[in-house]
Amino acid sequence: MQVTPFQVLTATLEGPAVRARIRLSISGHRFGPAHPNPRLDSSLKDVEKSDIARSICVFENLDVYTVYMTATPTASRILSAARDLLDRGGEDAVTMRRVAEAIGITAMAIYRHYPNREGLLNALADAGFEYLTAQLKSRKFSGTIEERLSQMADIYVDHAFHNPRLYELMFLKPRIGARRYPQDFKDGRSPTANLMTAIILEGMQTGYFRPDDPWEITFEMGGLSHGLIMLYLGGRMDVTPQDFRALYQRSFLRYIHGIRS
Repeated sequence: MQVTPFQVLTATLEGPAVRARIRLSISGHRFGPAHPNPRLDSSLKDVEKSDIARSICVFENLDVYTVYMTATPTASRILSAARDLLDRGGEDAVTMRRVAEAIGITAMAIYRHYPNREGLLNALADAGFEYLTAQLKSRKFSGTIEERLSQMADIYVDHAFHNPRLYELMFLKPRIGARRYPQDFKDGRSPTANLMTAIILEGMQTGYFRPDDPWEITFEMGGLSHGLIMLYLGGRMDVTPQDFRALYQRSFLRYIHGIRS
């Protein structure tokens, strides 16, 4: 029995599973019978007419196993492809044409989900901040104010080591819409800065630190952190990762000791 792409997508949206053997081809991406999760867009509006014209779905009336159709929004596929390009070639490697080629759509289709290249880069940076914030929130920091700030700083180093290109985009590359000091920070728009500022403010309220502007202290500590990290990632430091981490922590402690009460 031959089924049109519209019928297949409608069945996917209306039912949690389809019992069948499936051979699926959408925009050049093929999934054989062994593939448990064919990736389909979550709504018909996300599928280009040109994609639909090229799609062929064949169901055989064989009760073989259950195939679960999970929805994958086109915007997420675009972002994933852009992240892969960023990791491999940096910000300059992320172009609408390359992203479109990576997932088998036209470059113009990307504009349905992201207004322009700057919007796509901002979405990548936002996803990076969401991940980093989740990492910071998942940790149960303990000990003195100094020890908790040091533990938090370690997470920034881990993030930079594992995602160097993304880290650079998040904190150092000029971006339209990037948060700017002081107003965006003092308005609480930086999820990562909010967490560090809360510890610094606690230190001031308990007498651990001298009274001062906690947001300014956070921004200064961020400058120290990002500066050291980018010098290391840029090859300006001839030290091992372990030696860099130790230097990074010593630098933080020197700053922290300088603002103690």
